[in-house]
Parts: sequence; C-alpha cells; structure tokens
Amino acid sequence: MVIGLGRFGSAIAATLDRLGQDVLAVERNPELVAQWAGRVPLVEADAVNPDALEQLGARDFPVAVVGVGSYLEASVLITGNLVDIGVPQIWAKAISSEHARILQRIGAHHVVLPEADAGSRVAHLVSGKMLDYIEVEDGFTVVKMRPPKETQGFTLAQSKVRERYGVTVIGVKSPGIDFQYATDETRISANDLIIVGGHADLLERFAARP
Repeated sequence: MVIGLGRFGSAIAATLDRLGQDVLAVERNPELVAQWAGRVPLVEADAVNPDALEQLGARDFPVAVVGVGSYLEASVLITGNLVDIGVPQIWAKAISSEHARILQRIGAHHVVLPEADAGSRVAHLVSGKMLDYIEVEDGFTVVKMRPPKETQGFTLAQSKVRERYGVTVIGVKSPGIDFQYATDETRISANDLIIVGGHADLLERFAARP
C-alpha cells in the first residue's frame, strides 16, 4: 500500500506496479486521483481516518509506504494509524531530521529523507570519478566508478587495490561485454567501469586517485 501520490509516492507506486507487485495507492486529492486513474491501482480515501484504512484492508498489506511528507500532521497521523493496525513494515517519508525522529518514535520501521539522501549522493558523485553511490549500512558503501590510471592495464593482483586502499573491486563492466565478477586475474582497462565496495572514507580516497 502506498499512501500519497506526490512525486515520491507516485514513483514508488508506478515502479512497484511495473515490477508486477500487488500495489494499492491511496490518495485523497481528487486531482491526483484523476491524474493517476488507470495508471496504477488506486482508491480515493483519506488515510488520516483510521476507519478508512480498516475498510481498505490495510492490515492485510505486508508493507505500507507513507509518501505524505509536506503535511507533517497528516504524515504522523497516517503513520500512527498504520502502527495501530499492525502493518509489519512501514516506510515513511520525512522532510526534516525532526520529522524523521517523530516518525521513528511513533513506530515507523524505515524513514526516508529523499532530498537529504539525494543531496548527499550527488555530493559524492560530483567530487570524483564516481558514477553511482549506494550507502548500504554502517559506512559500507558500493560505488560504480571509472578506474584510476594506476589500475589501468593491470590485473587486480598486480595493482593490489585491496592491499593499498582497503577497498574491493567486486566486478567490471567493459564496453560491449556483460558484467563480470572480478578475480585476481581480472585486467582493468581505461574504458571499463568498475564496481567497488568498502568503507565510504576509503572509497572516497580511492576515487580521488588520478
């Protein structure tokens, strides 16, 4: 169940539907309902009202996403309603760290700050050779990047990336060739893209190499 069809919620609902997942979007704004009618399964209802959620069978959904972020009161009330119903996994959008703390305290299992997360990600991408950046947990991060010059033309055993920089090359994507998991014998070329995992600080240092 995805509640709220703003940019965040509609992107989630549309993607889940495209992936073949059973999804029901809930939106109270008639204009947004009309805009998305026929594009995703949806119903016009006000999720601030706990009776509406009960009638929609919200307790039967294993995951609910609260995409209402701009209206803090509505966001908190909807999240609280889902907690009271007993939805196993609740993802909620927040627009500030204070908003995020409130959502966590009332029982949201996952809180997302899209703008802050996107800003942090872009900052990493513009600062070096990184083309994609995913922070997994506790500082462990996976990045897609162009290889530093000192690795080009050498196998991973020869360049000793892990020993020198403390990061691991997970795989390589060469032009016109399918992605390949890396081994010690994998040779890196200037046109390759490499997938590298490790602590964020170490990856930043590696990506900063010329």
